[in-house]
Amino acid sequence: MHYKNIIWNLLGLGLPLLIAALTVPSLISVIGTERFGFLALAWGLIGYAGALDLGVGRAVTQRLASLRGRDSANEIPDVISTAVRITMIIGIIGFILIVLGSCLGGYNFVPRQNVSVMEVLISLLLLAVAIPMQAVSATYRGVNEAYLNFKSISFLRVALGAANFGAPFLVAQFTSELYWLIATLVISRGGALFMYRKFAYQCLPEGNDEGGKFTKVQANKLLKFGGWVTVSSVVSPFLVQADRFFVGILISAAAVTAYVIPYEITVQALILVGAITTVAFPVIAGFLQEDINKAHRTFNRWVLRVSLIMFCVMSSIALLMPYILNLWVGQYVSEQSTCVGRVLCVGVFFNAIGSMYYSFLHASGRSKETAILHLIELPMFIGALYILITYFGVVGAALAWTFRVVFDALGLFYFTKFKR
Repeated sequence: MHYKNIIWNLLGLGLPLLIAALTVPSLISVIGTERFGFLALAWGLIGYAGALDLGVGRAVTQRLASLRGRDSANEIPDVISTAVRITMIIGIIGFILIVLGSCLGGYNFVPRQNVSVMEVLISLLLLAVAIPMQAVSATYRGVNEAYLNFKSISFLRVALGAANFGAPFLVAQFTSELYWLIATLVISRGGALFMYRKFAYQCLPEGNDEGGKFTKVQANKLLKFGGWVTVSSVVSPFLVQADRFFVGILISAAAVTAYVIPYEITVQALILVGAITTVAFPVIAGFLQEDINKAHRTFNRWVLRVSLIMFCVMSSIALLMPYILNLWVGQYVSEQSTCVGRVLCVGVFFNAIGSMYYSFLHASGRSKETAILHLIELPMFIGALYILITYFGVVGAALAWTFRVVFDALGLFYFTKFKR
């Protein structure tokens, strides 16, 4: 794998965190912990929507990486057009479901004190607009990744990250109304969709999508791989984001802030792993078509590197957690936040290793194993969240999340090493 692609990915994932570090404390002080908690839930919902593409985005990367430079490369425009049609339909369905849920009173699930019903309702309707854009963006991002166009999408990620944190901060200087803060997220996703599409078609030899059309053959091939990825795409984001929603429902929106702050500090350490796995996925998918031994050697080498790096990083963060929290947000988190952060450090280490095996299995076209594992984890995680949050509060959410990712990493390791 080319180090420059990993570096571009790292910049694209890391620079937005710098913006977040600079803006989040001031944003909390201006809008308060309750509105920030709702904003954090909105970030989670939008992030979840990006994965609701029936696994087609992931399937596009795997398929195009296998087609490039081969006799069947003429299928590529049809693959892209077919994928876009599928994800657009799914996005529209998501839009309708959010609108219906909002109109039926779904906003009442999160306890609130200072945020009005109208604010939450309008915010949910705005978020519904972002669902189709996120779904289609995942497909175009998959095209860019298949062509290793990490430089362009890294610039876009930086811009999107800046808008994600910086735009609400700027708007908060004029108003703390929740729907105006949410509107910035929707607008930025529209701009991101336009740019992802532009970059994607610049990757193609012709530079455009002329001749590309929806075909049942391509749809079947994408959905055959993406069918099981769909399960992971629906379940996995829930596994990642459910903790904050359970905290909000079982405790309060303000408690979400106390949990999300240390969560973001620890989990964002995964940007290094994300930068590596995003590059590894299309590269290993290509190697597996040419030299399976080379694919395994490359993968094992990077697993060892990631394990050593993440052990050092997470040990340091766990040790310095109280100082980091105090330096960043001070009085806006509870005393439990230090414990939350340290528990999550253990989980993040195992999650980093698991992410490597997850990427390898998908590059091998083995999406069924990961989907089955996520289905097993789902009821276990929901039960653990309810019980542990009830007894231990936000620390219980961290314990449930950590237990889940440890189980996930062990399962992925088993499927990779013993179920080839």
